[in-house]
Amino acid sequence: MLTVYNDQHALHQGKFEMFRGELVPCFEVPARADFVLRELQARRLGEVVLPDAFTNHAIARVHSQRYLDFLTHAWDEWVALDPANVQRDAIPSYWPVRTFRSDVLPASFPARMGLFSYDAGSPLTSGTWAAARAGACCALTAVQRVVQGERAAFALTRPPGHHAGMDFFGGYCFLNNAAIAAQALRDAGMERVAVLDIDYHHGNGTQAIFYGRGDVFFASVHGDPHTEYPYYLGYADERGEGEGLGCNLNLPLARGTGFAAWREALAQALGGINAFGAQALVVSLGVDTFEGDPISGFGLQSADYLTVGADIAAAGLPSVFVFEGGYAVAEVGVNAVNVLEGFVNRGRRPIP
Repeated sequence: MLTVYNDQHALHQGKFEMFRGELVPCFEVPARADFVLRELQARRLGEVVLPDAFTNHAIARVHSQRYLDFLTHAWDEWVALDPANVQRDAIPSYWPVRTFRSDVLPASFPARMGLFSYDAGSPLTSGTWAAARAGACCALTAVQRVVQGERAAFALTRPPGHHAGMDFFGGYCFLNNAAIAAQALRDAGMERVAVLDIDYHHGNGTQAIFYGRGDVFFASVHGDPHTEYPYYLGYADERGEGEGLGCNLNLPLARGTGFAAWREALAQALGGINAFGAQALVVSLGVDTFEGDPISGFGLQSADYLTVGADIAAAGLPSVFVFEGGYAVAEVGVNAVNVLEGFVNRGRRPIP
C-alpha cells in the first residue's frame, strides 16, 4: 500500500492540554506518527512518498475561508499580543455558546480563538498551521493516487483531523483530512463516497460537514457520547437531515466493549456503506480502540486489527486511509499497520 507521509508533522508539538481539570502533557505527540512510519518501513508494506503541493482551494471546499484565514495567522497574532507568548502554546479559554453571536468576527485574538474552537485540549503552536496544511496535502495526494488507479493509499499525518468542523478546531484536530479526502473524491468524479470512522471518539467534525448531503455517507463506530468525548454528538438517532437524511449512521458502544461486539458494529457500518452504493471509501483510521489506550475504553488487541483491515478490504472499494487517534504510543505503530496489512493481505499473514 502506498503511504503519503507528512514530514512536517513534528512542527506541531503541543506542550500541555487541559484534561479533566488540569494541565497535563499532551497525549497527541509526534512519536505517534514516528512509530507508525517505523513499523511501515520494517514490514516493507509499500512505498512511502512525500505529499504533492496543492493550493488552498481543495481545503476551502471543506473549511470556511475566515477559519482558514484565522489558522494561517493565528500564531503571529498570539505572539503579537505578548512577545513572551513565543514560549507558550495558545489555548482557548472561552466560547460563544447558546444565545451568543458567531456571525461577527471579534477584533480580539482570544475571542476569535474561542469562536473557532470548542475545547481547551487542543493547543495551537508555532507550527500547527504548517503541519496541518501539509497533512491535508497528504490526504489530497492519497486521493490523487487512488483516482489514478491505486487500490488504496494511506495518509500518515498528524495532527489528526476528524474532530475539526467547517470552521472550528478541537479534539487535537485543525483540518479535517478525511472530509477533505471525501470531497476531493467527489470532485474527481466519484458520485457517491463513504467515510468510515473507526476511531474510539466520534468524528463529530466529519459528521457535521456532510450531515445535510446525500452524496457522502458517514458511518462511525465509537464510544457512547453519553460518557465519552466529544459528548455532544454521535448518538444513534442522528441520521442526517434534508438531502442527507439516512446518510449518517452512528453506532455508539459502551465503554469496555470487546472485539466481538465491536466487529458486529463494523459489519453494520460496512453494510450501510454497501447499501448506499459507495464508489470509494475514506477510512478515519484511529486505533485508540486498543485495550491499552490511556484516554479510551474499548478492548481490542493488536491481533484484532488484522481482521479489521481484512473486513474493510472485503467492501471491495478504492480506499483512502487517514491516520487519526491512538495514544498508546508504543503500540500505535503495530496496531495501525496491522489494519493496513490486514487490508492488503485480507488478514492471512500473522503479526511479525
